[in-house]
Amino acid sequence: MKITIDGHFDLLYDVLRKRQMGKTHVIENDFLDDLKKGGVNVLVSSLFIDSQFIPEMALRRGLDQINSLYEEIEESGDKIQLCKNVDDMNKALELNKLGIFLSFEGIEPIYNDLGLLRIFYELGVRLMGLTWSRRNYAADGVYFSPVEEGQVGGLTNFGYRVVRRAQELGIIIDVSHLNEPGFWDLMKITKDPIIASHSNCKGLVDVSRNLSDEQIRAIAHTGGVIGINAANMFVSKDNNSANYKSYVNHVDYICNLVGHKHVALGFDLCDHIRKYEYKEDKDNKFFDVIKNHSQVYKIKEELKLRGYTEEHIDDILGQNWIRVYDKVLK
Repeated sequence: MKITIDGHFDLLYDVLRKRQMGKTHVIENDFLDDLKKGGVNVLVSSLFIDSQFIPEMALRRGLDQINSLYEEIEESGDKIQLCKNVDDMNKALELNKLGIFLSFEGIEPIYNDLGLLRIFYELGVRLMGLTWSRRNYAADGVYFSPVEEGQVGGLTNFGYRVVRRAQELGIIIDVSHLNEPGFWDLMKITKDPIIASHSNCKGLVDVSRNLSDEQIRAIAHTGGVIGINAANMFVSKDNNSANYKSYVNHVDYICNLVGHKHVALGFDLCDHIRKYEYKEDKDNKFFDVIKNHSQVYKIKEELKLRGYTEEHIDDILGQNWIRVYDKVLK
């Protein structure tokens, strides 16, 4: 069976809000059709906490998102499955279910309480982005654009402790949104492959959220993988040329720099949640370079047109992620 994995998607952010408004079967009714059309059968759902809920409600919001998935599974258990390892994923695929992994997008839900990490692990969290684009107890994030701030930092003492504990448990560390000092601190201590679930190449688009060549090489050196982000601002310098072809330029760039084994899909599709943004955010011209998961076929076709072999395409679409999952997850 062909496997296509989206390494980063704010699924539960949307599911929770819709369920709180009374909707049910949200994944089944609002997402499955597009996922099937695009051939996506596994995805990583982030646990993203809006700044308005931090600090007091971060834990509750994270738990509410996980609970929303558990409720969805109760309603649509013949169609979706929580995955904690590759065996779970394979079982989901055999039963023609959508496999869903859980990931922190910033560790705000655990505050500075290392014991809470084990609780979230037991609930199913298997990937961990240390930060979103802000500072927390573990490290400093990298902002989308310059902001007024004082001295930035790398990993804190708690950051070092949470990384080591996560790797003991078998949680994959994700550096998307982590700033450069924190990135290089992490590289000094990691014992496992590191991923960037939804980051692009600074060599093509020089914005703070994208990765330098040195960072890309460092991730590859760990055996890790970079998922390419579909947000226009990271894909192209010019909105008029921000499309699926420009998206594949970032795949090419990483393949040429470190080889095809270290690049994958991490779309971070956000058009479906822009309805929740503040007006000033909506006024910004942010958009996804593919409409939704139903258009993933365009990426596959473009890879073929550029001469990628079937084996290489299979690696980029899913097998590269699986290699890391299989090595780290327990």
